[in-house]
Amino acid sequence: MNTPKADIKRIQSKSTKATKSNNQTTPRKRSTKKKQLSAHSLHKRLIFLTLEIVALVFTGFSAVIIALGYSANWFSGTSLFSSLLPFATGILVLIVATAFLLTGWHKLRKYLQSIKPEFIPILPIILALTISWFASQNNFTQAFGNFRTLVGGKQEAGRVTLAHQVYAAYRRYEQEQLTSLLKRAKQYQPAIEEAAKAYSLDPNLLQGVAATESSFLPRDSADGGRGLFQITQVPKAITAQVEKQIVEKISLNDARHNAFIAAATLKYYLAQMHGDLFLGLLAYNIGPANGGLKSIMQQYGATDFVTIQPYLQKLPRDYPIRVLSNALAFRIWQKEGKLLAYEEGNNALRIQSIGIPGLLLNI
Repeated sequence: MNTPKADIKRIQSKSTKATKSNNQTTPRKRSTKKKQLSAHSLHKRLIFLTLEIVALVFTGFSAVIIALGYSANWFSGTSLFSSLLPFATGILVLIVATAFLLTGWHKLRKYLQSIKPEFIPILPIILALTISWFASQNNFTQAFGNFRTLVGGKQEAGRVTLAHQVYAAYRRYEQEQLTSLLKRAKQYQPAIEEAAKAYSLDPNLLQGVAATESSFLPRDSADGGRGLFQITQVPKAITAQVEKQIVEKISLNDARHNAFIAAATLKYYLAQMHGDLFLGLLAYNIGPANGGLKSIMQQYGATDFVTIQPYLQKLPRDYPIRVLSNALAFRIWQKEGKLLAYEEGNNALRIQSIGIPGLLLNI
């Protein structure tokens, strides 16, 4: 059967168009694939670069803290030739070593880029993990403490002095009596934790206050103290605030109410003392009588932990120490499941690494 010439031409025309269409589609598909691969490659490079930068920055900061912490300990003192100059020289050496290491890393990075780019973030990550492991050891705690003392000035000096007084008080405790106290406290833990959470306080700190006030034997005492925290005089604003918080009328014989009043009062005095833990606890103990601690400090011109020290003879200076040493016992019990004897083995470093509740960071 013969096909007309017109039909043949139409078929040839369609074939030509289809061929052209296929020729046009193939490059587009290839171009799209290239763009997808390029975007994927860029995303991968950004991830590698981020990991590299984060690991290097973490390693750098940690190395500086360790180096300066140990240097501050080795060259402590005020002598120009045995302390100040060697420490300044150490800082200069640290700067030069950092520049040398960064130059070396730049060259090594170029080499790794030409071999296998995936290797580039691996080395910084290994360094970061290594220094993280070292930071988890007790020795780092001491280096970090030295570093904080170096840059913290008068405030840090006061905090370190307070911390060592607390450790000394904890060391003097009879372990058996202290264990009995910790066990008695268990039934009051939910109430104390609820109150601490409501006022953004460390629950171990609040437990330390209760231990010091009543030894977890709630009672009405001869000096007017009532309940778990031996509440006596409370600013009226505090009572109103707590009643609004718990939506109940306050009963100081109720352990939960007692804990809320104590937490609100401590928070009030901490704010009054600008967050100074020692002074806040001292103010809590003195209460509002005769204007409270704020009035006493104004009388003597004292402004902080250090400047109040000469005038503590007439004040209950051991109260904050007892509260914090009890709080430390609760923290150790919580972390270790038992009390640790301060003088045994490496317990001193371990206890210091656990840290004192309320002092934010360990020494």
